[in-house]
Amino acid sequence: MTRLDLVLASASPTRARLLKAAGLKPTIEPADIDETTVKATFQAGGRDPGACAMALAEAKAQRIASRMPGALVLGADQLLVCDGAWFDKPKDRAAARAQLAALRGKRHVLPTAAALVKNGATIWHTLAEPALTMRRFSDAFLDDYLAAAGDAALGSVGAYQIEGRGIQLMAEIEGDHFAILGLPLLPLLAFLRDSGALTA
Repeated sequence: MTRLDLVLASASPTRARLLKAAGLKPTIEPADIDETTVKATFQAGGRDPGACAMALAEAKAQRIASRMPGALVLGADQLLVCDGAWFDKPKDRAAARAQLAALRGKRHVLPTAAALVKNGATIWHTLAEPALTMRRFSDAFLDDYLAAAGDAALGSVGAYQIEGRGIQLMAEIEGDHFAILGLPLLPLLAFLRDSGALTA
């Protein structure tokens, strides 16, 4: 495999793990941007959450690329939308419980965007929108789940990790597994091969 100098503009350990498992060795440079303001602007304008996720992914990549000339920088972002409401990562265990209770028995969508930026230009981007339906679990199960998950429940926008115990919350999953985890990995790898960055 061709050696690829890739910079990941994200603090997500899951995204880093997915890239490393695929044989890539990204440099980790988290981008610090004001996501709250961007989301509020998109929501106030009635704009599509997928477009917001893409704007955030590109903004993160641009932020890091601006101080790393010549680097290939990957930005990514994921939102959660259910019944028209946008959800953020829960701030504490109580917020995680309230969020999971609100999602219980419902279908939600995870607009998941990724963008590659080099020298200020976005050279590739993609958007996946997997959907998950939570089953109607009991309050007792919810409390047991949160007790077992601990602070890990606070690490994702859905307050769950389907690669772990969180899969027990689900009744149905639609779409790309990697996108659900936070990164549309297959389209990314396809672009890198097509562009010659990776051996085809």
